[in-house]
Amino acid sequence: MCGICGFFGETENSKETLKRMMDKIAHRGPDDEGMYVDKLAAIGHRRLSIIDLNHGAQPMYNETGDLAIVFNGEIYNHLELRKDLIAKGHKFSNESDTECLIHGYEEYGVGLLDKLRGMFAFVIWNAEKKEMFGARDHFGIKPFYYAQMDNHLIFGSETKAILEFPGFPKEVNEEALEQYLSFQYSVLPETFFKGIYRLPAGHYMTYKDGKLTIERYFDPMMEPKEQGDLEETVSKIEEVVHDTVDAHMIADVEVGSLLSSGVDSSYVVSEFPGEKTFTVGFLDKESKYNEIRYAESLVEELGKKNFSKNIDSDEYFDSIETVMYYMDEPLADPSCIALYFVDQLAAEQIKVVLSGEGADEFFGGYNIYHEPLSLKKYQKLPKALRKGLAGVAKKMPNVKGKNFVIRGSKTVEERFIGNANMFSVEDREKLLKTKLTHQSPQELVASTYAKVQHLNDIAKMQYIDTNFWLQGDILLKADKMSMAHCLESRVPFLDVRVFEYAKTLPIDFRCDKEATKKAFRIAAKRHIPEATANKKKLGFPVPIRVWLKEDKYYNKVMETLTNENAQRFFNTEILEQLMKEHREGKADHSRRIWTVYVFLVWYGVYFEQENFVPINQAWLDKRLKTVTKN
Repeated sequence: MCGICGFFGETENSKETLKRMMDKIAHRGPDDEGMYVDKLAAIGHRRLSIIDLNHGAQPMYNETGDLAIVFNGEIYNHLELRKDLIAKGHKFSNESDTECLIHGYEEYGVGLLDKLRGMFAFVIWNAEKKEMFGARDHFGIKPFYYAQMDNHLIFGSETKAILEFPGFPKEVNEEALEQYLSFQYSVLPETFFKGIYRLPAGHYMTYKDGKLTIERYFDPMMEPKEQGDLEETVSKIEEVVHDTVDAHMIADVEVGSLLSSGVDSSYVVSEFPGEKTFTVGFLDKESKYNEIRYAESLVEELGKKNFSKNIDSDEYFDSIETVMYYMDEPLADPSCIALYFVDQLAAEQIKVVLSGEGADEFFGGYNIYHEPLSLKKYQKLPKALRKGLAGVAKKMPNVKGKNFVIRGSKTVEERFIGNANMFSVEDREKLLKTKLTHQSPQELVASTYAKVQHLNDIAKMQYIDTNFWLQGDILLKADKMSMAHCLESRVPFLDVRVFEYAKTLPIDFRCDKEATKKAFRIAAKRHIPEATANKKKLGFPVPIRVWLKEDKYYNKVMETLTNENAQRFFNTEILEQLMKEHREGKADHSRRIWTVYVFLVWYGVYFEQENFVPINQAWLDKRLKTVTKN
């Protein structure tokens, strides 16, 4: 796991510029650094040593020295690839997975990407052809940002590296804010920084003679079978899970695992051969916001160790600026801050953790996936009648069944944009003072839905989540929060071999009236307690709604929601009303309040504080080792 950055195009003081960019992402690689610079290219690398500790320094080169690579990630099948490439005549100089990429590119070109099993973002510079090739992994586990300015292409693992390029204008992308208010994360191809884009998952890019080309090489399309044998399916899931956890253990350092009370991380822990697990919680141990007691019970049964931390409210709020700094963009998922603390806890002892992300998207785990089943009978009524009933329901007070009638009047394309939907189009247009595109979330996801019109509604929802929610929220926070602590986070369920099987599961093996992740849970039940395997999906519970009613945090948040920055972007009287209604218990507005609040915190960090210092900087300084290689 590492950080990469660089630029292409003639540039004065290339080495100095590249060094500043690399320093901005030093937390991603505290063990080493290296750079390659010629007249047209400058690529840099910060290394967190995991495999081949003594010989894996980057940039790395082919035998002739005309290809140079910087790479962030892990290739889990690199030993298989190595055998094939040696048989084809390639000579290796070390044991790292990086060298497989550069020889693989020599041998297969773009076709290399179809052979990779892993998480990756990498750039290869061909000095002879004066051509760059870059790629991002199948599901977007590792980040890849880029920008074009004045005949330059600039790239980095984090936007903060790109912002260091001389003359790059730091400007808020207000179109991103508009959609963020609905999705709770940055969803557009262009980030919150105007001019900085993300390379989408499953895509590669080439850059030559000032021309940038981006192509897709992988599409996570669901292909559910009509029917199947449940027992056979469950056994196959067991086999697949065992194989992927085993593959993700490859490392020359100790590997631990994050552990919540849910089935996904618990199943990983039951399969991985390590012994250290890490958990955080809130309030007291008996609270619904505290998962420590579940973790302790599981590790006792499995014969492993659990290290835990209870996060108090002051710690949580004091860390928000630092979390938004490392996130690069605002993310209104309260669990990203909890993830910051559990990764900090793990980083005190180890360099690599496994985590359970991806099982919900692949195996059908979100509670909202029940909705097509619960609406099925109602939606047999004529559409015109359902629309009429919805119109009446909208005018009624909040009574039981109102939301069912409204959502039942809509197709899945109209009602589902992903796992979060904070502000409606009407509400966000009232709230925002800034120039609006008036593009609805439904319009934004329409082209993605267009690809899956042949699928069942549940499979459509999975496809939307895999292309939006997974990349924009789940994987972004997993990468950024772990890397904030020089920690590598691996996600065994997000493996191409897992997906190749999971995509074919019959719909009723994914989700039925009784359970989400039906077949997956049955497989897990053979390895972990039944109560854990059957536990309802909780996400990462954080008591935001509780804290926002307390004087201290109510006043703190209210101050931010009404300050000068807030007044620039928002009609703040609406925010004041949301706060008051929440405090009085008239409605739970906590998630919508939080969405605006963390944006304003992020804005303050990046546009108000010139030299922001994260709260873990002292710890980070002790961890960093600066070794410059030219």
